[in-house]
Amino acid sequence: RRGVALWAWPRPAMEEPELWVGFVGAGRMAGGLVRGLLQAGKVPASNVLASAPSDRNLDAWRELGCRTTHCNLEVVHRSTLVFLATKPHILPAVLEEIRPAVGSHHIVVSLVAGVTIQTLQRLLPPWTKVLRIMPNLPCVVQAGAMVFSRGSKAGDEEAALLQSLLSSCGLCEEVPESYIDIHTGLSGSGVAYVYLFAEALAEGAVKMGMPGALASRIAAQTLLGAAKMLLETGEHPAKLRGDVCTPGGTTIYALHQLEKGALRATVMNAVEAATNRACEMAKD
Repeated sequence: RRGVALWAWPRPAMEEPELWVGFVGAGRMAGGLVRGLLQAGKVPASNVLASAPSDRNLDAWRELGCRTTHCNLEVVHRSTLVFLATKPHILPAVLEEIRPAVGSHHIVVSLVAGVTIQTLQRLLPPWTKVLRIMPNLPCVVQAGAMVFSRGSKAGDEEAALLQSLLSSCGLCEEVPESYIDIHTGLSGSGVAYVYLFAEALAEGAVKMGMPGALASRIAAQTLLGAAKMLLETGEHPAKLRGDVCTPGGTTIYALHQLEKGALRATVMNAVEAATNRACEMAKD
């Protein structure tokens, strides 16, 4: 080995630190996120720890292979990435409980509606890397629409990690925090508008003589196919709607009825009402 500089010998690559993920709160939305992470192989179930006051929700997590506890502090002690998934009214007490255990290595991500990044940063240590996400119910089937914003101490690395993880649960976009309440009105609550529309579509078919179960399946597939075309073509909805209409055909007659019923204005009003309510919740 004489004459070969020591620096020329290859060194073993540094291994990425293992990711340990914790959930404070184990409700349906948190469960949907963890299913997406596990199915995509983003994190092993043995590296996930969830806490809840009772076993009512934790049984489902254990069936997935995750570890569970009734102690929120244990989640923080044993995790690097901590998701807050409690009810809004109990979050301040939870933050007061876990605050002493939050270190500079932690990334804290809140799913809690109506609680701003400013509030989270005020109730946690000043060095805490805080991010806020707003998912929607289809995250449970890995077809969600999520937006997230970062606090002052969270950098590009934390944002990239969160986006990489959550992309397994659906669409995930970083936005200014002011968009989060709009996302709630558009997508968080918007899922319910779509369910109402699906129900109305199916009931129209039942009125015309189709069996209810078949009508519901076709209505659901119609919505799925229309959404897939919007995402994959990138076309404006008005363009795709125009493509379906033929002069004097069935669709333009149906659309005329929807316009007479002010469907477009009513849906816009619904998004506005839900957004305004989300803003009010943040001020409570």
